[in-house]
Amino acid sequence: MTSERPKVRLLLVEDEDAAREFVARYLVRRGYRVDEAGTAADAWRSWDAHRADLILLDLGLPDADGVQVIRRVRAESTTPIIVLSARHEERDKIAGLDAGADDYLTKPFATDELDARIRAVLRRSGGAAAEPDGRLALGPVVLDPLARTVHVGDEPVRLTPREFELLRVLLANPGRVVTKGRLLRAVWGAAYTEEGHYVHVYVNRLRRKLAEADPTGATSELITTEPGIGYRVATA
Repeated sequence: MTSERPKVRLLLVEDEDAAREFVARYLVRRGYRVDEAGTAADAWRSWDAHRADLILLDLGLPDADGVQVIRRVRAESTTPIIVLSARHEERDKIAGLDAGADDYLTKPFATDELDARIRAVLRRSGGAAAEPDGRLALGPVVLDPLARTVHVGDEPVRLTPREFELLRVLLANPGRVVTKGRLLRAVWGAAYTEEGHYVHVYVNRLRRKLAEADPTGATSELITTEPGIGYRVATA
């Protein structure tokens, strides 16, 4: 029976074709959208093109160690990563977690446990500003990373995937300055690190959409500009 959960996008990186296809079929049945990659190079291309909500990563890839993949993703984004590996040594688990993975499952694993781990990591992915159920809330703005929805009060806000990810990164860092470079790496990828005007355009669109859903004007000062540096979201 197919899950009714909104379609979270996963990137499954596994070099064994049969194992990857088996896990991908299960996840699709559970209601996820799954991008597949059999090498680190394929993973980079998929990551830069689609910016998945969560990465499932085998450490033993033919063209690179999975730890290198983790480090590259972590240099650009806080996107959750779950390692799936046949390596049983504790040092391998520690290496993956130290590099920035959020969880670790040793093969063979039960597919239902994988689904439970995915849901748990996604609930935590909002960061320190997250509510117990994983939502990010500041003032009247509530972002649900599982349902991929944004509301201002009771009013839904329709955002593009880029706008949604931009708001998620900002809300996950309340009170902190988030540089334009970090936003570019997290939302657009490493190839866009010099395209600062992208952030300016998308932040303005985001502000406008939030304002249109907020007749009280409470969101007008939610996202403030730090000239020449980046943006900050208010803590209250």
